[in-house]
Amino acid sequence: MSTTIEIAVFSLEAAIEAIKAGAHRIEFCENPQEGGTTPSFGSLATLIALTSKPVFPIIRPRGGDFFYTEYEFNAMRSDILMARKLNYPGIVIGLLNADGTIDTARTKRLVDLASPMEVTFHRAFDRSKDPFKALEDIIATGCKRILTSGQLPNAVESLPLLKKLVEQAGDRIIIMPGAGVRSNNIKEIITSTGAKEIHSSARKMQASQMLYTKDSMQENLQATGVDAEEIKKMLLAL
Repeated sequence: MSTTIEIAVFSLEAAIEAIKAGAHRIEFCENPQEGGTTPSFGSLATLIALTSKPVFPIIRPRGGDFFYTEYEFNAMRSDILMARKLNYPGIVIGLLNADGTIDTARTKRLVDLASPMEVTFHRAFDRSKDPFKALEDIIATGCKRILTSGQLPNAVESLPLLKKLVEQAGDRIIIMPGAGVRSNNIKEIITSTGAKEIHSSARKMQASQMLYTKDSMQENLQATGVDAEEIKKMLLAL
């Protein structure tokens, strides 16, 4: 069975580059310094018109933790309606309670609101108290997949837990390892865990194309892009 490679990107240009390089699916975010937040309406409206490949925007109103106020939850609801109206095939969300359990009530409300879009529960999962209970709770909400590094910063460091999660999930939900996934370890991660989908940002910092910069501002205007060659290498490795 072939493996689906999802690439996280943080700009329109990176999304197009990743698609051209062969990515099977895109997680579309902005603000990499915050770990990814909801793209603007303009970015969403532009990208959906440029590709037929599946693109899942992240629905995350801010960086930091995943314990949201009612105002933030309402903003997430509005962003989901926007993504649905623009005909995106899926979204990415993640909500926790203050005690580290999954916010199942509000997650289910968002899943129901998003239908018929697929919903991925992102790495908020990696901040949950009990990964095995969290897995069952997320299944109950109707999410299609879970993006996880196995509750460690790097997926390759947590292969035993990822394997157990894949086994527990069975055919009920997709476990998608992510974080630190590159061409030199992607095959090991898939072979060791039995995962059928995998996630990477394949990040590459891009220098500014400005011909003039203001030295007195003392700025580094490089942006977070994507390494198209690395994506090709990951595909080759599989």
